[in-house]
Amino acid sequence: MGDGRQRPLFIGLTGSIASGKSTVLAELEKLGVPVISTDAIVHEIYEDPEVIEIVRERFGDDVINEGAVDRDAVAAEVFAEPEARVWLEQLIWPRVGTRIFQFRARHDESADPPPAIVVEVPLLFESGMDQAFDRTVTVTASQQVRFSRAESRGTGVSELEAREARHMSAEEKAERADWQIDNSGSVDALDEQLRAMLAEWTKSST
Repeated sequence: MGDGRQRPLFIGLTGSIASGKSTVLAELEKLGVPVISTDAIVHEIYEDPEVIEIVRERFGDDVINEGAVDRDAVAAEVFAEPEARVWLEQLIWPRVGTRIFQFRARHDESADPPPAIVVEVPLLFESGMDQAFDRTVTVTASQQVRFSRAESRGTGVSELEAREARHMSAEEKAERADWQIDNSGSVDALDEQLRAMLAEWTKSST
């Protein structure tokens, strides 16, 4: 910025399945940090009439449910067909990128920009999107805590393990990130870690 204002620190957030990324985003919002989730963006995109018709044309009516693209049905279609997965990524991810760009630009151009903004990207490192951010943070939690959370929302341990096997390990994500947040404990403990991270990073960015 040429007017003396500091651009918000652009932070990419990721973590293992059931590590509590949504809770971290909610706590960051309470601390005054604007956040956005790519998972939520994809949900919105799958409700876009234009996208619905494009997906319907490719996969048929069975992947449309109650006026939106059924993510599970589409996942089943593309799971064993790499070409279909690439096609879907080329349809969805440019639209996700546009939303993230708009989110960042809105805060960059604000008359009173926040010190930081956060984008949650579940496959941050796997997709190579970490290169787009000023800093990256990984949310971790103990295996026992993650299994308990997954079961409470209807995901069995075997399903969780199968999904995790297709992704980068929690250890590698933590090693690659600039900061690690342990979300195994209380909300107060989480809040303390987030405050420490933001204080360190916003201090170093000024």
